[in-house]
Amino acid sequence: MGGQVYLLCFVTLAISFTAGGEVCVSGHDSGPVFEEQPSSLVFPVGLTEEKVTLACQARASPAATYRWRVNGTDVPVGEDPRYEMVAGNLVISSPQYNRDAGSYQCLAINRCGTVISRPANLKFGYLHDFPPDDRSPQTVYEGAGATLICQPPAHYPALSYRWFLNEFPSFVQPSGGRWFVSQVTGNLYLAKAEVNDSGNYFCFTTNNMDISTKSVFSRANPLTVLPDASPRKSAPNIKVRFPSETYALTGHTTHLECFAYGNPVPKIHWRKVDGSLPSKAAASTNSPTLTLSDLSFEDEGVYECEALNSEGRDTYQGRITVQAQPEWLQVMSDSEVEISSELRWSCAAAGKPRPSMRWLRNGHGKLKISHLALEDSGMYQCVAENKHGTIYSNAELRVQVQAPDFRLNPVRRLVPAARGGQVIMECKPRAAPKPTLFWSRGTELLTNNSRVTVTPDGNLQITNISRADEGKYTCFAENYLGKANSTGHLSVRDATKITLAPSNADINQGENVTLQCHASHDPTMDLTFTWSLNGVLYHYKETVGDLVIVNGQLGHAGTYMCTAQTVVDSASATAKLVVRGPPGPPGGVIVTDINETALELRWSRGYDNHSPIGKYIIMGRSPLSPEWRRMQTDPPTIEGNAESACVTGLLPWMDYEFHVIASNILGSGEPSMPSQMVRTREAAPTVAPSGLGGGGGDHHELIITWTPMAREYQNGDEFGYILAFRKRNTPSWMVVKVPHAESSRYVYSNQSLSPYCPFEVKIKAYNRKGEGPFSQMALVHSAEEALTAFEMLVCWESVQDLTTNIVRGYEIRYWRQHEKEAAADRVRTAGLETSARVSGLRPSTFYYVTVLAYNSAGTGPPSPRATVITKKPPPNRPPGNVSWKTDGSWVTVMWDHVKAMKNESAVLGYKVKILVIEWLSKIRLFCWTVERDLITRKP
Repeated sequence: MGGQVYLLCFVTLAISFTAGGEVCVSGHDSGPVFEEQPSSLVFPVGLTEEKVTLACQARASPAATYRWRVNGTDVPVGEDPRYEMVAGNLVISSPQYNRDAGSYQCLAINRCGTVISRPANLKFGYLHDFPPDDRSPQTVYEGAGATLICQPPAHYPALSYRWFLNEFPSFVQPSGGRWFVSQVTGNLYLAKAEVNDSGNYFCFTTNNMDISTKSVFSRANPLTVLPDASPRKSAPNIKVRFPSETYALTGHTTHLECFAYGNPVPKIHWRKVDGSLPSKAAASTNSPTLTLSDLSFEDEGVYECEALNSEGRDTYQGRITVQAQPEWLQVMSDSEVEISSELRWSCAAAGKPRPSMRWLRNGHGKLKISHLALEDSGMYQCVAENKHGTIYSNAELRVQVQAPDFRLNPVRRLVPAARGGQVIMECKPRAAPKPTLFWSRGTELLTNNSRVTVTPDGNLQITNISRADEGKYTCFAENYLGKANSTGHLSVRDATKITLAPSNADINQGENVTLQCHASHDPTMDLTFTWSLNGVLYHYKETVGDLVIVNGQLGHAGTYMCTAQTVVDSASATAKLVVRGPPGPPGGVIVTDINETALELRWSRGYDNHSPIGKYIIMGRSPLSPEWRRMQTDPPTIEGNAESACVTGLLPWMDYEFHVIASNILGSGEPSMPSQMVRTREAAPTVAPSGLGGGGGDHHELIITWTPMAREYQNGDEFGYILAFRKRNTPSWMVVKVPHAESSRYVYSNQSLSPYCPFEVKIKAYNRKGEGPFSQMALVHSAEEALTAFEMLVCWESVQDLTTNIVRGYEIRYWRQHEKEAAADRVRTAGLETSARVSGLRPSTFYYVTVLAYNSAGTGPPSPRATVITKKPPPNRPPGNVSWKTDGSWVTVMWDHVKAMKNESAVLGYKVKILVIEWLSKIRLFCWTVERDLITRKP
């Protein structure tokens, strides 16, 4: 991981006076400063009627004149009519690639100097047509991957790519994961071919330039996808790979491409191998193109693309190296220096690779270091450049010649000072060369002693001031061009003193406290108070020094300093405030010794905030219970000196995270940072599934249902259910395994099953750690026989066996509601069956039913009367508008729904019959019963 490289460049100028040349007037003239510089552009080849304008404008006094260079040579403005200067801008008519392509720079010039602009590249864009040659057809089998090659024609700059199918503008939509168009090569990739993908594909390329756009498309790429009755499944195979080493610039955007063949269609996932994936890439982490915008050096590293499906995975890695254009860290600034003195200029730039540095004076590449004079005034530029760009820093140098002059900066007329303190009186006249400075008090020339010092830069410093020091002080300045002086009056005042200093204080959180501060001072001056906390300005008060803290918090604790201040001096005093409160958050929470239902938690003590920690509580949460809740622990009460505890009562195979809260007599503190998410170990299930039941279904079926077990009861991976069932009053159990936690039903089919046969059923759960307990037994019946609107099923209990009167069968009598029982219809059964189906009834009709036993002597007494209402009849209209279409091995059948009348039963589904006539006159009839909205079936 590499960052930017920094380069610092210094120049020292020894300035001396030399006359000659056009004069740049100090205080009136100024050298050129760019307000607009030329920018690089791409111009389309062949636009002979168009013009190119390269901008250049500079602020200067007097106004600047302009010149242009291309590739270091002057542009022949005025000699070649194709070139025209418009207020500094260069206008090129009918640009031509072989004459005008190159690197352009603008020079802005006046009598104070010359500056040169950054380079601007004029390049020419083009896009040729695709070759007219036919392209080879491609054939693949259903389920396989395919690549269609674009082979774009010659072009500049880079192209964008799309593909269309059969006719424009039927563009291929890459959404869904099967298709991908590489914006690097232009190729079209297909992860898993389908039969309806067959067709002619055209590569459509677009060249976007500054002033125009051009698009061309290729000849057809024929693709044929052959049907396969059982398409072969395949693990991912990455076909589009980003470079193993990618170089990118800070602030720019880079794209990494990755796409794979596979059946099922692979999912793409990105990660950063040596760190976290930048949040800016979140929107594209599951896309074939990873987009990293506004790059920084933190984005540098190794990135991995993973392609995953149910058959396996494939991965690919590559590195991004981030580089940077030059960037100024320190720039030059305009300077006015006196003749015969020294000026130290510096500029520093960062970049990667490390920028090289050079200097320009008035647009030329030489810099004179020694024997400088007045004519060395001018415009200077520091240039930093690497392979990614060039930057310029401009500054104007003015060499000054002047006799001493105090008019712009006289000695301060009244200088107050505190008795016992110190004062500095400044003397800073304008002069070039540097003048000699000295001070006098009245007629007495001042010399350095224990209290009075004239500093090397000419300032007068007096310490331990007394009333006797009051009076007028004069500064004299002299160079070979002349003399000048300036006078100020020193006024001595009473010193400021703290008369009541603040006292140390100790409070509980939420209490109030007052820190007092009083001071004496010179009555002729205003007094102000300021307070600082731990060295940082905290509060400002104008006249009253007391500081009142209301509802004190832990953040208020620390060292307070009261400062009483006048314009001439100040005095300070300090006090410490202790705030007692609930403990701070514990630190370093880690989880160890994890088992199925318990684990150990460790932490480090946080701040007690001046009140001993009394106890800890542990809070936890899981994905199934996202709110923090108090956990069971061993010991139940965790003392304040503890730094570990056992968390109990956890669920096996469950993810948890924890935090710890400390408390004392003043309350509970903030929680610690959460621990890492951990998972308890697996265990065999401990509870049985609930909701065991069933019934219904088709003829000869036993349907058993239950409520799927929630995640918190599964206790481990590879979870499923074990069913045990048997006919009632039989000894042996049938046992089956039903995998998957989400399973909720099992269908047992047996042609020998009689209708509505009772079964005893029980169920238990299993995982890879073992089996759980069985549930309570439930009674579930096999399916009843389906009844039409013209039938009813009559069931009864058999007559007790009578040794003297053998029952030969049963007689069922039934009659409609408005009829007499004497007119009842009769049906007899032979044998000892206890149920019978009665047909030939009327739909939607109320019937009475009774059953009698009979033998050779006649019928016995009737059973109690029962009632039944037959079903409504089905709709008597067939579905309308039946149509179908084929797609490979699929047949799609469509029809209009049938709406039941009020006197008809609701439509529950449809039966679809397809007559298939094959070679040799073989005929097969397919028949399916489908739900209402199902309209597609694969034979």
